[in-house]
Amino acid sequence: MIELSWPQVSARRLERAGLVSAAPGGPEETVAAMCGAHAQVMAAAELSVGLRLDGVTRVHVREALWKERSLVKTHGPRGTVHLLPARDLPRWVAALSTLPATPAPASIRMTDEQSDQVVAAIRDALQGAELTMDELSEAVVAATGPWAGDLVMPAFQTYWPRWRQVMHLAAHRGAFVFGAGRGRKVTYTAAPEAPPATDGPAWLAGAYLRAYGPATPAEFAQWAGGSVGWAKAAFAGVELEEVRLEGRPAWVLAGDTAVPGEPPRGVRLLPYFDAYVVAGRPRELLYAGAAARRALNGGQAGNFPVLLVDGNVAGVWHQRRSGSRIDVTVEPLRDLTPGQLGELQEQVLRMGEVMEGRPRLTIGPVTVGAHA
Repeated sequence: MIELSWPQVSARRLERAGLVSAAPGGPEETVAAMCGAHAQVMAAAELSVGLRLDGVTRVHVREALWKERSLVKTHGPRGTVHLLPARDLPRWVAALSTLPATPAPASIRMTDEQSDQVVAAIRDALQGAELTMDELSEAVVAATGPWAGDLVMPAFQTYWPRWRQVMHLAAHRGAFVFGAGRGRKVTYTAAPEAPPATDGPAWLAGAYLRAYGPATPAEFAQWAGGSVGWAKAAFAGVELEEVRLEGRPAWVLAGDTAVPGEPPRGVRLLPYFDAYVVAGRPRELLYAGAAARRALNGGQAGNFPVLLVDGNVAGVWHQRRSGSRIDVTVEPLRDLTPGQLGELQEQVLRMGEVMEGRPRLTIGPVTVGAHA
């Protein structure tokens, strides 16, 4: 059985994530290689994609999403908002629609029949339309009944209507994607038409293992938001090869055991919820020592933007924008060499290009807390 070290696996993942050299292709190919770009914070998604490509700015990512439509914005792994390649959306739907449902609290729970009614109402309302949440809510309640509009879901010091608890389920079933927006208001529209796919879970397991393997079914389940049983069934749909990562059993796609000849080198800045750190496991290897205490939030990755040095999390950072000026504060957890400081400055300048601003680097403590 092949034995792999953490530096070998780290170098392999960095290379496949487009974090060693600029990724080939454009935003669509980059997002595909990442298995989706987390877009709960849209500016972070633009930065995640742009930093992996030469000459790409946030404008190019927005054009791919809203003009070219080669990307879509929807609920992806773990029910969180992601950018996904439009060409792969049927397979994502085929995979995510099979995730086991997590029961809601009894006081707000909907029956399976009610959930199906809401998903159908969302799908019907958005055919040929782009609606705000308030407009969509009116349409859903009108189509299903007053029970759907009961204000029972606690949310940001207010209450949402009952039906919204299945919003991510509707996206996973392909009922909608995000629209381009109406001023400051978020909008929703019908998903692009495409033939349905049938190989979803196995396809997603293969894509995940190509990007983030070696991995276990439990790690895949945590990343996707499914159960371990669901993940094992997905792994069973692809041909696998068992390896050992630092002495632990893990799996890759059969024959996909190649690793770079050199350990990881270089400095990178990764924004909130970058796919590389969210998918990166085992956590104790990626976030070794002080990094776990400083850069994880209750064990969860992504809540802090991170400084990556030679493949490992080695600090946190924060940006504050005022007009075109971007103040970037980086808090390393260890001393950086002059060469690493130079690479860090290059990363900050590249960030300014992606975000179309004038960046200024400060080395010092980050006082901003974790993102929710």
